[in-house]
Amino acid sequence: MTAREGIAWIAASAALLAQPAFAQDGGGRYYGPHMWDGGWWMFLGPVWMVVIIGAIVAVAVLVVRWLGGTGHPAGSAHPPARTAMDILKERFARGEIDKQEFEERRKLLE
Repeated sequence: MTAREGIAWIAASAALLAQPAFAQDGGGRYYGPHMWDGGWWMFLGPVWMVVIIGAIVAVAVLVVRWLGGTGHPAGSAHPPARTAMDILKERFARGEIDKQEFEERRKLLE
């Protein structure tokens, strides 16, 4: 089964399962000016809709990041740790130590 066939099958199933809901006549309820007589909690419907849509978006972002790699920009990699030789060369370049001390310490490090 290809992805297209799977999506078509799911859409057809959802349409068939929703048919009985569309066929109901409402049970004799009055849908007019008093349709909001359900209570104070009815405002939670839009709140839940926003929460569910937010959750779907968050899951989609996490899946895209997971499929795309680490989720960190390419330039944010940590630089390699400096070695003792690198520090010695920097101190010599700044003039903190002279050539003789540099050579002595370089020999010790090697």
